[in-house]
Amino acid sequence: MEKRDELYRGKAKTVYLTDDSDKLILYFRNDTSAFDGEKIEQLERKGEVNNKFNHFIMNKLEEAGIATQVEALLSDTESLVKKLDMIPVECVVRNVAAGSLVRRLGVEEGKLLDPPLFEFFLKNDALHDPMVNDYHIVSFGWATEAQIAKMKELTFAVNNVLKAMFDEAGMILVDYKLEFGVDAAGNIVLGDEFTPDGCRLWDKETHKKMDKDRFRQGLGSVVETYIEVAERLGLSL
Repeated sequence: MEKRDELYRGKAKTVYLTDDSDKLILYFRNDTSAFDGEKIEQLERKGEVNNKFNHFIMNKLEEAGIATQVEALLSDTESLVKKLDMIPVECVVRNVAAGSLVRRLGVEEGKLLDPPLFEFFLKNDALHDPMVNDYHIVSFGWATEAQIAKMKELTFAVNNVLKAMFDEAGMILVDYKLEFGVDAAGNIVLGDEFTPDGCRLWDKETHKKMDKDRFRQGLGSVVETYIEVAERLGLSL
């Protein structure tokens, strides 16, 4: 597989075209950002850890029957993925109250949410990823009603798989965001990534934060904690 021109550069990943029009290469960089890019640092090994972590999680989801764009690990920091027409919204599931939900609604951090909450956010850093609903998504043509229903269905299916997996490893899956795209056949497919950068994880006993909140809040040991998460799940890094 030959890597060609850069297609897109995000806050922590770069996407490259390949000599196969249906395949892309995701390059996970060591860049770490928060607050819509206002805080940025380079953390050694972070790209490698997130690349391998994402591949591990996506394989688990594939085994559970959830289609993802990930095809193969190419190197420590690169993965081969299917090309998708990405839908510009984030699907967020909250199992426990934390983060922006606490700030918006004044609820207590750590409150168990039963049933879990589902929220949509528009992917737009300039607008600080505003919350949107089904009507916005359909009216602006970002996705159809059928695609919205499928994204919700798949997001909760992911929750069932990963919530149990993290629980068995002594962690609470507090919340997370997913992104979806449409493949060449018109199917909704899980894209982007699932890493500690895009979810909140707490230790079950101590509630130690084991995700990017360690970077946001200046708690330190970011990559070391990501590695601990991976090893608890059975992924040796």
